[in-house]
Amino acid sequence: MNKPEDKFVLLPQENAGNPELFQALLKQETVPVPPHLARSYPGFSDEDLDTARYSSHAFHRKEVERMWSRTWQFVGREEQIPKAGDHLVYDIADNSIIVMRGDDGVIRGFHNSCLHRGRALRMTGGTVKQLKCPYHGFTWDLRGKLGSIPCEWDFKHLDKEANHLPEVRVESWLGFVFINMDAGAPPLMEYLDALPEHFRDYAFDRSVIIAHVQRRVPSNWKVAQEAFMESMHAHVTHPQLLTFTADCDSQYDMYGDNISRSVTPMAVPSTHTKGVVEPLVLHDILEESGRMADSDGDAHQLPAGQTTRQYIGELNRKIFGEESGRDLSHATLAELQDAILYSIFPNTQIWAGYCGNIVYRVIPDGDNHESCLFDVMLLWRHKEGEVPPPPAKLNRLPDDQPFSAAPELGALGPVFDQDMNNLGAMTKGLKASKKGAVTLASYQESRIRHHHQTLDKYLAKGDAQ
Repeated sequence: MNKPEDKFVLLPQENAGNPELFQALLKQETVPVPPHLARSYPGFSDEDLDTARYSSHAFHRKEVERMWSRTWQFVGREEQIPKAGDHLVYDIADNSIIVMRGDDGVIRGFHNSCLHRGRALRMTGGTVKQLKCPYHGFTWDLRGKLGSIPCEWDFKHLDKEANHLPEVRVESWLGFVFINMDAGAPPLMEYLDALPEHFRDYAFDRSVIIAHVQRRVPSNWKVAQEAFMESMHAHVTHPQLLTFTADCDSQYDMYGDNISRSVTPMAVPSTHTKGVVEPLVLHDILEESGRMADSDGDAHQLPAGQTTRQYIGELNRKIFGEESGRDLSHATLAELQDAILYSIFPNTQIWAGYCGNIVYRVIPDGDNHESCLFDVMLLWRHKEGEVPPPPAKLNRLPDDQPFSAAPELGALGPVFDQDMNNLGAMTKGLKASKKGAVTLASYQESRIRHHHQTLDKYLAKGDAQ
């Protein structure tokens, strides 16, 4: 099938936007709609943000001292460290943490520093039988207990029982492993607020990483995080998505201090457009979205009397259900296809729904406040009782390669590149700003506002002890 007629009108951008669209679409559902898809918008004030929040190294140091050491942060998935000795290394600003599965099956987090002379015990993840310092050979077992000491006769003053590797808190949720360096922080499940209830039916515990791509980005970590906290940029940054993405028609929600959400309806044209025909919506969502159960726009034809939203929803219901071994007859069209994106403060975002899930993570690039590492992970489901495939290994792209150089990302790669093209220019513009301030939209950029309000609560607590 050739691509359908793509002649449509772009309307004046001033007139676009219908934040009631998602709730109107929910009224068309033929199955019960779960309560968590309702609105949860508290409203905010409209003060500008100081550009120094992004461009100042002193502000970055406050974040390191007062926020990064006190928050729950996503390190990886349990399936990445299935056996004793399997471990990940999570570097965040000044800190480095080894997250390892012990010989008792427990996942622990250790400060990545030899208690002899301070050398990092591990530079990358992998599998070990013990933690052995490559400098002098001090060893610790997989539970962090000090084992062998070189020339032990010369360390009679060293109390072996008092020299276990210092630990950080580690807790898991649906296979997502988090660390927190603050012994007094609330439990992870409390920190996640409404998220566990919202994700209760999505079977993330049976997920596996099928792609993991990372590259360095020349921007402050918040700039990269915020690129995925609103959808109003799509009509300029991602114009190819307008035929099937209701960008400026998204719903925005907040839950407590740490969780926010955007819901962008899919398989319906943006209100920036007029005259987009349904066959074009169908073709483009399959070819361009990168999240649907099929990606061949020429292999499908819309049945008479059916909308693209109905067709794609039923296609995803069938294929996602078969792949996961689940009966998805109760699933809403929204949860089968819409871009339902949750943010976990400070640096992780997870797409909800029954499949086609993406995880974003942004990590400051050491002490460089104008650079960060951006991770993209794609998750798929395996059937209950089925041995899952091994998780995809990290594809660390060179700084000069785009995300589209990673074939495992499919149609998503070029979309990420469009986003990344803004970020270096954001770094330049924020430093050059004569205004010295960022002005946010009241509603469509409210997740960004919420993010900064939570950050300010940590910064107000004073220096970490």
